[in-house]
Amino acid sequence: MTLKRPGTGERGSRFAVRSVAGQVFVLQFAIVLLLVIVAAVVLAWEARSADVRSARDRSRTCARTLAVSPSTAAALQSPRPTEQLQPLSVRAGHECGIDFVAVLNTKGVRLSDPIPKLIGKRASGDFSRALAGEAYTEQFEGEPKDSVRAVAPVREADGTVIGIVTAGVDLTTVSARLNQRLPWVAVGAAGALLLATAGAGLVSRRLNRQTRGLGPGEVTRMYEHHDAVLHSVREGVLVLDGERRLVLANDEAHRLLGLPDQAQGEHVDDLRLESSVAELLSSGRTASDEVHVIGDRMLAVNQRPTGRNGGPAGSVATLRDTTELRQVAGQAEIAAQRLELLYTAGLHIGTTLDVVRTAEELAEVAVPQFADVVTIDLLDHVISGKEPLPDPASARVRRVALRSAVGDAHPLQPVGSRPSIPPVAGGQHGEGGGEEGAAVFEPDLSAATDWRTIDPERAERLLEAGFHSLITVPMGARGTVFGLASFWRRDQRPFQPEDLASAQELVTRTAVCVDNARRYAREHGLAVTLQRSLLPGGLPEQNAVRAAYRYLPAQAGVGGDWFDVIPLPGARVALVVGDVVGHGLHAAATMGRLRTAVHNFSSLDLPPDELLAHLDELVVRIDQDPTLGPETEPVTGATVLYAIYDPASGECDLAMAGHPPPALACPDGTTTILDIPQNLPLGLGTSPFETHTLTLPEGSRLVLYTNGLVQVRSRDIDDRLDMLRTALTRVEHGAEQTCAAVLEALLPDRTSEDRDDIALLVAETRRLPSSRIAQWEVPSDPEAVAPVRAACMSQLTEWGLEETAFTAELILSELITNAIRYGAPPITVRLLCDRCLTCEVSDSSSTAPHLRRATTVDEGGRGLFLIAQLAQHWGTRYTPEGKTIWAELPLTASQVEPPLV
Repeated sequence: MTLKRPGTGERGSRFAVRSVAGQVFVLQFAIVLLLVIVAAVVLAWEARSADVRSARDRSRTCARTLAVSPSTAAALQSPRPTEQLQPLSVRAGHECGIDFVAVLNTKGVRLSDPIPKLIGKRASGDFSRALAGEAYTEQFEGEPKDSVRAVAPVREADGTVIGIVTAGVDLTTVSARLNQRLPWVAVGAAGALLLATAGAGLVSRRLNRQTRGLGPGEVTRMYEHHDAVLHSVREGVLVLDGERRLVLANDEAHRLLGLPDQAQGEHVDDLRLESSVAELLSSGRTASDEVHVIGDRMLAVNQRPTGRNGGPAGSVATLRDTTELRQVAGQAEIAAQRLELLYTAGLHIGTTLDVVRTAEELAEVAVPQFADVVTIDLLDHVISGKEPLPDPASARVRRVALRSAVGDAHPLQPVGSRPSIPPVAGGQHGEGGGEEGAAVFEPDLSAATDWRTIDPERAERLLEAGFHSLITVPMGARGTVFGLASFWRRDQRPFQPEDLASAQELVTRTAVCVDNARRYAREHGLAVTLQRSLLPGGLPEQNAVRAAYRYLPAQAGVGGDWFDVIPLPGARVALVVGDVVGHGLHAAATMGRLRTAVHNFSSLDLPPDELLAHLDELVVRIDQDPTLGPETEPVTGATVLYAIYDPASGECDLAMAGHPPPALACPDGTTTILDIPQNLPLGLGTSPFETHTLTLPEGSRLVLYTNGLVQVRSRDIDDRLDMLRTALTRVEHGAEQTCAAVLEALLPDRTSEDRDDIALLVAETRRLPSSRIAQWEVPSDPEAVAPVRAACMSQLTEWGLEETAFTAELILSELITNAIRYGAPPITVRLLCDRCLTCEVSDSSSTAPHLRRATTVDEGGRGLFLIAQLAQHWGTRYTPEGKTIWAELPLTASQVEPPLV
């Protein structure tokens, strides 16, 4: 730890004796002390001298007055002079304020004296001058005391000296008076000393702040170094005061500005400087590396104001000659700009897998940082993501990006246009010129001729618009040509050779991104084609529901959402919506497999819970398939909602596997989200699936959807379900109108992060009229076959199905006979006339008949074979009460009753 001498280097700190301020204080204190002492001595001496003079004057006055008094002369000539002179001299001494008055005879003997014992004794001293008639004063030293006395002769009328008068003041009295004055003199001297010391302290303190507590040697070295540095540096320094007068200018400033030798003290306006520099110095404003041209020099000027911390107002300016560094700095700046351009390109080009957007990103990066206008033309097959053509010269091009920093002040063709000549055709030129595979560098368009041959009229318009240089770079990667990028300059400096490398680097990076986007577009197109082929191309004809659907593909990749409407026997219909979690070809392929499996299981006429159980087993087997590669994702996460609607009864059976619950809008305007038992998604668990059954009024709208419709990141799922119910309330009827209203209400909340696809299926229920349904209970007796068969024929005749009655009679006879023979009561026969004639025979037995080929000697076994030959379709449906064997017979167009609206 370095110890610092007290009082050094800190503003306002106490100063030490070694500092300049300390030494000045000591010198000032010594001088003041000496002056005070001398002044006190002089004052004391002057006081004593004044007292002595006063004593002389009073003594002289008293002595002369008494000497000329007639009473004095008379007393001297009297017989008893002492008796008369003693009171007179004492009174005179008191009145004159002196210590003694004595009267002497001509022999010097005292005739009167303040001290009576001295009367009669001769006074000390030489009185010859008084006897000669002279009056005088003297400082007497002798008995009885040292004194200042005056001597005056006493004369007769004729002038004869008859006596002498002495009057005086003792020196002890003078000293006593002086001693009384000395304390006041001391007080004054002390006060003057203190006042002078305080002033010296203030002066020294200020000097200490100004010298920073430095000693004389340090101050000397500082100023020596200051002068050495100030005048040896290669940077001009100017110091101006608050009135903009030059206070200091070093040698470099004189050289750079051409200042005269006597410039200091002159006003800035009188120095005849360059106007821009003079304006800057006169204003006093802050400046940082402002470039000013003075003659053939280029100066970088910095200026800062002073006086912010209590110092003198003004400013300090520095000047640096940057002429020699201009070329080096220019090259460094160009290199820095190129690196910045390439860095920006790495961040902003290729952010999406879209070919056109990637081209636009190149234009956005290059304008205005690199060029004033950028155009990008791509081949058609590149834009569509198709495979490259064998001969790019035969392909058509389209302008996909144009960005301008000059607004519309250019005659270049707009986005979407097709340049007249393919820009990458071999040996030919596009709008920007350039042969296939070769970059074109034209620093002076007015002097170049090749680029004009493509479109002379447009070339002249470009020159008239002020464009002066061009770089054209073909865009290609991995041996495939994609298009052409052209960089134009109008307001910037012409392109330099090093700019060509920057343009090629930009286009090369963009070409790789374009190739990635093209490949992605091709693969995405294949996946979308596969997905579309696996989804239903249209809804089948049936009268149970009036259905409408919407499918919105995923924003990125392809999804696994699907839907289906499957007609079932007995005029029923199955409604299916499913979702395979994930995106890509695997999700689409899995969706196709599940949809096919649902169709197959539906053909078996299975109830919803059994169908989902078979699907769950299928998904488990798919995941356990050893032929799948390690890169294949499992199907875990597939969800399904399966519903069967019967228009004859209005009943709807639903079962779900991890799927969002459906919504129901009733004809009375009420809407609800159905509370259906929840189950795990397919392939996740072994818990049994449950079926929920409800009766739907005619005209109800059943809304099935995938989670992409109601799940968004910005909203809670309950809020989205409320929005769905509200949207259903606003539409009274119509499946198509309901689809449109639901999407209009729920899609605006989706953001770019909500990328899942959406499948929406709306089914408006209908009822099969009771007049088209006929049902009979059959006793378990073979003789009951004939009456029931006759009743069925009568009903068919009533429906106008005479042409089908004979076939139906054969089928019903066989089905009723088999039910009586092999089944268990109760036995029921039902006829449904919809798009086809359905004949159903139900019993409580769970045994199912099997179609087999009978031999020539067999007595039975040909009934089901006969039914299979006569009916369009036939099959068995199991119910909780037993089974139903059904057969469908086709009807002609005239026999089918028009569907209800």
